[in-house]
Amino acid sequence: MKLHKKGFRRFGVGVILSWSLVPIYWVINTSFQTDAQISDTPAHLFPPTPGWANYKALLIGDGELPSMIRRATINIFIECISATIITVVLASLAAYAFARMEFKGRKFFLFVVVMTMAFPTYTTLIPMYRIMAMVHLVNTYLGIILCYVSGFLPLATWILFSYMQSLPLAIEEAGSVDGASRMQIFRLIVLPLTMPAIASTAVITFLFAWAQFIFPLVLASDQSTQPLTVIVAAIQGRHIVPYSLLSTAGVIALSVPAVIALLTNRFIVSGLINGSVK
Repeated sequence: MKLHKKGFRRFGVGVILSWSLVPIYWVINTSFQTDAQISDTPAHLFPPTPGWANYKALLIGDGELPSMIRRATINIFIECISATIITVVLASLAAYAFARMEFKGRKFFLFVVVMTMAFPTYTTLIPMYRIMAMVHLVNTYLGIILCYVSGFLPLATWILFSYMQSLPLAIEEAGSVDGASRMQIFRLIVLPLTMPAIASTAVITFLFAWAQFIFPLVLASDQSTQPLTVIVAAIQGRHIVPYSLLSTAGVIALSVPAVIALLTNRFIVSGLINGSVK
C-alpha cells in the first residue's frame, strides 16, 4: 500500500514538472534554432546547430525589434528596482511603527493593511488608471512604479512586521538607556537585525514586479515605458517576427527572474514563512 502511494505521488510530481518545464524547455530549444529548422517536420527535440545568433541579433543587432527589446529591458529594470527600493523603505518604517510604537488606531490600521491583501489586485485596475490619468502619470515611469508600490506594500509590511515583532525588546531598551533616539534605534539596531527579512522582502517584491503584465499594459501604452513582459507579448501582434527571435525574447524575459529565484531561494522561503505567521 505504501509503495502504491509512493508511486502515485512520484507520478503526480512527474506530471506537474512536465507540465511546467516542457514549455520552458521548448522555448529555450527554439531560441537556438533558425527559422528553417523550426519549420522542419518532425520538430527537433534538440537544436541541430546550436548557436548564439538569435541572442546577438536581439541584444546587439540593428533594427526596430532589437531596439524595442533593449528599451523594454531597461524599462523593466528601472521600474522593478525603483519599486523594490521604495517598497522596502516604506514597509520597514511602517512595520517598525506597527511592531514597536503605541498610537491610537494601531491595531485597526494594521488590520486594514492585512485586509487589503485579501482583495484581488485587478479590482483596483480601473480606479488606479483613473487616478493616474487625473495626475498625468499615465505612460510614465513614476505612474507604473507607484502602482507597483501600492500593490506590494501590504505584503512587504506584514513580512517585516512579523520579523520585527519577534526581535527581543531588551536590545532596543539597552539602546534607549544609552541615549539613542527612536530613529537611531531603528537605524542602528533594528535595521541590521532585520536584514534577512529585508533581503527576503526585496527579492519577493522584485520578482512580483517583474511578473506584472496587466497593470503596465494598461498604464503604459507607449513603448518608451513598456516593460519587457508587455513588449514580448505584443511583438507577435504588431510585427511579423521570426519565431526564433520571438522565443529568444521570451527566454531573455524569463532568465532574470529564474536566476534570481534559484540564487535566492532560501530568502524567498524565509520571507514567505515570516509573512505567513505572526
